[in-house]
Amino acid sequence: MLPVERHQAIIAAVNATRVVTTEHLVQLLGVSPETVRRDLGVLEEQGSLRRVHGGAASIQAEGGEEPPYSERSSLAHENKERLAAAAVSLIETGQTIVIDIGTTAVEVARAIPHTFRGTVATPSLLVAAELADRPGIDILVSGGRVRSGDLACANAHAKAFFEDLYADLAFVGSGGVDEIIGLTDFHLDEVDVRKTIIRNSAHSYVLADASKLGRVAPYRVCDFTALDGLITDSAVPENLAAAIEDAGGIVLSA
Repeated sequence: MLPVERHQAIIAAVNATRVVTTEHLVQLLGVSPETVRRDLGVLEEQGSLRRVHGGAASIQAEGGEEPPYSERSSLAHENKERLAAAAVSLIETGQTIVIDIGTTAVEVARAIPHTFRGTVATPSLLVAAELADRPGIDILVSGGRVRSGDLACANAHAKAFFEDLYADLAFVGSGGVDEIIGLTDFHLDEVDVRKTIIRNSAHSYVLADASKLGRVAPYRVCDFTALDGLITDSAVPENLAAAIEDAGGIVLSA
């Protein structure tokens, strides 16, 4: 197959499914992974697609930049409250819980019952502030470089903190949740922190409101096999729900 024919086939595959993995393209084209990666690089330079970790996404797929925190915090507030209520139904007194960053994570912190006694660790200064006056909660903050808006802590300091913490339960944020790519995010230095949280938690669930479902953010965090499930505020597309369940996870919809 000539390079131009491969390129046409890749573009068709990406546009048909929005996202496609390198492994799928290797099987489709009958070439090596290295050849596929080179082709993806050429096509990205031409503006025909967008490379993501493990494959490529259509330039028509939602991605781009994350809206400001002030804008996100005002959207679908009641839905996020219901999502948070579903999340805290999993909490048991005495646990060590990680609450990640983002507007939904703050809602989860607010929804924790005042009767809860345990430890909450977080890379979010907003989550920490939300729980600061709870006498029964021991609050741990990771430290690190603080990103404005979300007041999220990241970099090597935050990662090192979570390397030494083993939680019973983690609620992790998301930039996008896609049936093929999995969990993705917008901020590269926060991806490494999130991977560490997931790896060191006995159970981890991704928090994703309706706007995140089917979306692919620039940086891949993990596939669904690394998670225990998805907590969302809306009906989940059948293909996405099937991908999560095939990986052994559950879908908890508010």
